[in-house]
Amino acid sequence: MIGTLVNTGAVIVGSSIGLLIKQALPKRYETIYFQAVGLFTIVLGIKMSLAMAAPLPVVLSLVIGGFTGLLFRLDERVEHLGDSLKKSIHSKNERFTEGLTTGLLLFCMGSMTIVGCIEEGFGATSDLLLTKSVMDFFSSIMLAAAMGLGILFSAIAVLVFQGGITLLVSVIGAGIPENIISEIGVAGGIILLGLGLNLLDIKNIKVINLLPALLYVGLFIWLKSLF
Repeated sequence: MIGTLVNTGAVIVGSSIGLLIKQALPKRYETIYFQAVGLFTIVLGIKMSLAMAAPLPVVLSLVIGGFTGLLFRLDERVEHLGDSLKKSIHSKNERFTEGLTTGLLLFCMGSMTIVGCIEEGFGATSDLLLTKSVMDFFSSIMLAAAMGLGILFSAIAVLVFQGGITLLVSVIGAGIPENIISEIGVAGGIILLGLGLNLLDIKNIKVINLLPALLYVGLFIWLKSLF
């Protein structure tokens, strides 16, 4: 769990620095930052998507995952959770919920997260998550400076999501096939593409509703291997 704990701490410290410099950051710098991050997120999503080896399970996972997210109103529930949390801490930050969900997706959806947590769960190494921690530290500074307190609270999602995967893998104790890990990363990359479009204000995609696809793609690839 050391990698996840360090990663969570990096987001907390980076976000705190970002909040301190928030008032000193001119609006034009915030705008160019989000344009840069939006473009980078799209390129990262495309790079991850190019590793696709099983198109049918991936597209089925995204469609069924989207239907599942819509059925359970995941996007609305996360937004409601963010608004409730904002009220409970008496925050006046208008972008609190947006920051919370953006942090959740950017810090948790990459292939480094999935592979890093699996490696740490097997007790192999924490190097990948420690490398990711450095990247998330600098990202959280600028994100918190632009979006505010929501980025800081997204550290909770990092702890729960990454810690959950690591603990699950350590309990399962058996090797997870590489093709399952790869296709989960592909689905995550496509979801990141949607986030990139949101960051650039090109299209408002309910990316939270697509998150169940990460579970479905692993299930479908496993079922495919049985036949």
